[in-house]
Amino acid sequence: MSILVTGAGGYVGQELTAALLHSTPPETIITITDVVAPRVPPSAAQHASRVRSIQADLTLPQVVDALIKDSNPYDTVYILHGIMSSGAEANFELGIHVNLDATRYILDRLRATMPGVKVIYTSSLAVYGPTPRGFVIDETNIPPMPSSSYGAQKLIVEILLNDYSRRGFLDGRAVRLPTVTVRAGRPTQAASSFASDIIREPFHGRKAILPVSRNTEMWICSPYTVVRNLVHARDIPREAFGETRSVNLPGIKVTVQEMLDALEQIGGRERRALVEERYDPDVDRIVQSWSPNFNTERAKRLGFAEDIPFIENIKQYTSQFAQ
Repeated sequence: MSILVTGAGGYVGQELTAALLHSTPPETIITITDVVAPRVPPSAAQHASRVRSIQADLTLPQVVDALIKDSNPYDTVYILHGIMSSGAEANFELGIHVNLDATRYILDRLRATMPGVKVIYTSSLAVYGPTPRGFVIDETNIPPMPSSSYGAQKLIVEILLNDYSRRGFLDGRAVRLPTVTVRAGRPTQAASSFASDIIREPFHGRKAILPVSRNTEMWICSPYTVVRNLVHARDIPREAFGETRSVNLPGIKVTVQEMLDALEQIGGRERRALVEERYDPDVDRIVQSWSPNFNTERAKRLGFAEDIPFIENIKQYTSQFAQ
């Protein structure tokens, strides 16, 4: 068995790589790529001999051609790489080049060299635009209408992946992730980065900026559950998806105030005091375009796991990463 993970240098990519190493047979080889050669996750260091870490600029066709070739077929390909929401909004050309053009080239290279390969694509709730207050989204009751370039790029790839799957070119699964928090590591270019920053940074004694109002509602999911569901996505029979390969993954709805209250409950007032409210209209415009209300019954029928309470999410983070 052979698995490819792009964007494996990021936090979710590292956690997914570790989970795959722990859950797959010992003969499985996992190739991990990013613009900087990803490290072997420390939590799976005992499996280092099964990892091929490759520095790869996936916007270069010749690099993709060397990575994806019929002499070295993959059983599953995870596509995690990309320019995040605020980055794609600030630099349209870069977002299009990385999120759309490079990803389409990867899909075309896969269908040419290993037709029918399983492809798991991390999409986003950003494919949906604003909805009426209280409206609950499922995969069929409202068409995606993104209000950001990032969401538009994700949706275009979803449509391609669905069509390629319909035609038998690939076996695609586009999983729409909630905002993933609490992420370890550094702040990112995602508009939602603050959702991790306001928890992570105070636990390391650092100030965090809150760019939206405290009554903002968000659809979030813990990294633990997201990674668990990414691993599960490869085990679902293709016929179970029906007419669409896109699925909204489970999450929970919280307000920013509830997140801050949980921070204070676990970390104390001194850590809560490290969060500074500094409104950013550009970030707020993007975040307010994301619905916090989702019906994920279809995902549950497909066997995806529900998320843990936010308090447990923070406890899990602090047990692994906090000082």
